[in-house]
Amino acid sequence: MDAVEVDATNLATKELNDRLRELMLSGVEKVVLRNVCGQRYIGTRLYTPEHRKMDIEIYGTPGNDLAAFLFGHNIRVHANAQDGVGNTMDHGEIVVEGRAGDVLGFSMRGGKIFVRDSVGYRTALHMKEYEDKKPVVVIGGTSQDFLGEYMAGGIVILLGLGGKPHKGNFLGTGMHGGVIYLRGTVDKTQVGGQVDISPLNDADKEIVDHYVSEFVQRFPDLGIGKEEILKSDFIRLSAKSKRPYVKLYA
Repeated sequence: MDAVEVDATNLATKELNDRLRELMLSGVEKVVLRNVCGQRYIGTRLYTPEHRKMDIEIYGTPGNDLAAFLFGHNIRVHANAQDGVGNTMDHGEIVVEGRAGDVLGFSMRGGKIFVRDSVGYRTALHMKEYEDKKPVVVIGGTSQDFLGEYMAGGIVILLGLGGKPHKGNFLGTGMHGGVIYLRGTVDKTQVGGQVDISPLNDADKEIVDHYVSEFVQRFPDLGIGKEEILKSDFIRLSAKSKRPYVKLYA
């Protein structure tokens, strides 16, 4: 079936999401949303017991909580995105052809998010793994403070493209699982006290190679190859302990 186009001009959040759900239930596999301007929760109410899948292309700027609780759908934003992208996301993929706001990937437990540019505060807050699911976030630029706060699982990769230095502070504060791979360097004063900074081992290099390959495939407009990115050094941020608070209430 050909893609169905929806003009989101003057559509309220509920009207737009109702329309998306109706299209999915009718068997539509691809929807193009045009003139999106701040409508929230796009992609949220699309779960079905049959695990129907739909591709959604968004032209314009979606509002907060894009793809919250996303289960298996693919969403591409041809612009920037606001806060809360992928909130408690379970499965699927989100691609943002710009920058994204705060708390991207909050409590995310599966799926992938690719952001071409940079992200705001508290990205990957409380990201975790669930059963056989391991969430992945790849960011072309860098992040602001509190990246990976209370992170419990998953993978975050910051590429710092365009020579962007990693100025964020409190990286990995409260971190007790998962891993952050960062191209470039950070000072020890920028990371939480629960975080180790180390070079990549061979297994880490394979992981970074894989997801950097996926990143450049999704953003061919950047005109940069995997080899150019990987020739730079990466560091690994990981938790010193899986139970950093074990003595807190003792």
